[in-house]
Parts: sequence; structure tokens; C-alpha cells
Amino acid sequence: MAKKILVVDDSALMRRVICDIIDSDERFQVVDKATNGLEAFDLLSRNKYDAVVLDVNMPKMNGLQLLEELRKYKISAKVMMASTDTKEGAKTTLDALELGALDFIHKPDTAMDCRVDTFRNKLLETLDVVANSRPAVFSRVNRVQDDKQTAEKMADMARKFSRRSGGSKVVAIASSTGGPKALQAVIPKLPAGLDAPVLLVQHMPKGFTASLADRLNELSQVTVREAKEGEELQKGTVYVAMGGMHMNVKNNMGKCTIHYSDEPTREGVKPCANYMYESLTDSRFDEVVCVVMTGMGADGTEGIKNLEAKKKVHVISQDQDTCVVYGMPKSVVNAGLSDQVVPLEQLAQEIALNVGIRA
Repeated sequence: MAKKILVVDDSALMRRVICDIIDSDERFQVVDKATNGLEAFDLLSRNKYDAVVLDVNMPKMNGLQLLEELRKYKISAKVMMASTDTKEGAKTTLDALELGALDFIHKPDTAMDCRVDTFRNKLLETLDVVANSRPAVFSRVNRVQDDKQTAEKMADMARKFSRRSGGSKVVAIASSTGGPKALQAVIPKLPAGLDAPVLLVQHMPKGFTASLADRLNELSQVTVREAKEGEELQKGTVYVAMGGMHMNVKNNMGKCTIHYSDEPTREGVKPCANYMYESLTDSRFDEVVCVVMTGMGADGTEGIKNLEAKKKVHVISQDQDTCVVYGMPKSVVNAGLSDQVVPLEQLAQEIALNVGIRA
């Protein structure tokens, strides 16, 4: 049976083009349309849809305001953003993801440009992921103080019960769909004295990863920043891979440094976590703690498998119940690579226990 889709856009021409693209695929059927957030809120209050394609800039009630109202009244909806704002408007996009949108796509400035295959294929691919994912989980808006206290507790627990063995360690995280919000349940809980650097590949386009890093940094005890070419890895710092490039770790005069490469997409994504994991094969770290979080596809599996052949690894996978899309962790589990499978809220704890706290 075709998935039922609601399209929300104030432009009649854009609505028609988007609806035509969606209806051209037998997996989907546009069953309702709305011209602004108020109309969409009324429809969502009375009906259930498999996915919602939502514009940002609209009269009466815009896309972000609609997401706020859905959160306020706890109305569940699987939303993907499709707006011209989502190309360079990284803050707007991150706000939407934080408010419950599951993914986003950049809508071309003109309806004519929407008809090209690149946009059509990306729209349908993203819609398929969103329609088959879990709805966003409503959470507290302001949890900075709670996360600070949790990070302090994590530090105490890690000092007392750390499973840390000798040698240097690095944490390498892979995440995709649902990741930007899920990461806010992990990175802010990591203690400032974490005894390892953290590498993070989140599948996002160029222009978005710097804003993601800035937002996580504002919430966290550890330092979070978009990784720069050539910088040396430091303990207690999270390095977010730049969108549109592949992040690797290289040995440089006895130091482990960031190096970007421009190979084609792998697993259909760029950055790709497989490259990150494989680059750690010849690194000076004694052990790699691999963390695979929510996301579609299988990115991470091949890289961890190749890494494990030459380096000691410990693999932590996010469990199915807390994933927006149980693709990447499922692939790692099915490949027999996971040492632990834990819910989202326990990932920070397991990372801290595995790498320990600096004295």
C-alpha cells in the first residue's frame, strides 16, 4: 500500500511540482495539501500520515512554528523539511531537526529546477527514509543543566568503574538520519576530562557541519568543533567531519592529525565513516572505540571490519528501540561486530567507561 503523504507549501506551483514527483512513485500518494502551517496543524490534528513534506517560509504559521505547535500538543508526525532555507540556512535546519523534523532536503529556487533528476531522486530517497522511520521523540527543550550534572556523574563513575585498559584510545562515532538530535543526548553528557579524542562523522552537506559543531559545543563540557585540515587530535575534544569531504587520521611526525580527502561518495555519502575507520588502521592509537548510531544504510560496517583486522576495537551500537532509522547499527550487529548494544541515553556512559577520565 502506498504511503500517505501530506505536502505543506505556500507556493501553488511548487506544491504541484512536488506532488507530481511524489505521486510518480508508486510507493507514495499525496493525500492532502496545505498552504501554511495553520492548515497543516488542523490536518495533522485530525489525520495520520506516513510522512509530511514541510516548507519553512509560509504566511500565518511557518514551518518552525508548526513544529513547535506539534511538540506543544504532542502530535506525532514524521516530518522532512523541503525549503530554500535549508541550503545555507543551517541554523534554520538545525532548529527544525531539534524541534522534531527527521531529515531535510534543499528545494531549488524555481519550480523548473525541481524537475531535474538530481532533486527528484533526492526527494524520493529522503521521503522513503522518513516515511519508514520512527517518529521523533519529544524531549525537554532546555537540558543544559541536567547534561552538565550528568557529565559530572559520568566522570565520577568512570573514575570508579572504568573498564579502561592500558594504552591510548580514540572514540570514532558514525551517525546519519536522526543523528543531529540524537547527538545532543550523547556529546553534552561526555565529561570534560575524557581520556581520548572523539572523531564524529555525521552525514550532512557542506555548510551544515560547522553549525552542528557550534551547537553541540554550546551544550557540552567537552570541546566540539568542525575538524580542520592538519590539526592534531587532543583528548577531550570532539572533531566533527566537514560536510562534502572525507575525514581521515594521518600520522604526522609522531602526531595524529586530521586529513581531508576528496574521493567520490561511498555508501552514497560524503563524509563517509568507512574512510574514517579505515584511516585509523595505521594510527598510533592502541584501541579504537567505535560507536554506530541511528542512520540509514550500512556506513561504518565495512570500515570497522577492515579496522578490526589490524587494530584492537570495541564496538558500541545504538539499539533499535531508540534509533530513528535502524540501518547502520543493524548492519554492524548483523555482521557480528558489536560488543555492546545499548539505548541512546546510555551511549555517553559506555564511552566514558571504556576510555576513562584523565587524572
